[in-house]
Amino acid sequence: MHTVTRAHLAETIYTQVGLSRNDSALLLETVLERMSSALEAGESVKISGFGTFSVRQKGRRIGRNPKTGIEVPIMPRRVLVFRPSQVLKALANGLTPPAIADTGDDE
Repeated sequence: MHTVTRAHLAETIYTQVGLSRNDSALLLETVLERMSSALEAGESVKISGFGTFSVRQKGRRIGRNPKTGIEVPIMPRRVLVFRPSQVLKALANGLTPPAIADTGDDE
């Protein structure tokens, strides 16, 4: 299995878009910083044909230590959630993806 890294993404931008290597890396970092800032602020990030990243608030709950069975409180926290688009789901399953409509809604 191959892992896509920042360096791989920057190199792909360099070869396919034609920007310099430095500009490709800067573009990638700018996009990732903007996405991170939006998620940190509680905003959703929607990429048409790919999916939606969002932050969800989880409340306090009681968990259980699986080894001892002792109840342990799990504190409230924010979690990052990714919902893939129908196009990405189809591609991941080796199917023909539906046409991407520019309606602004991937679900």
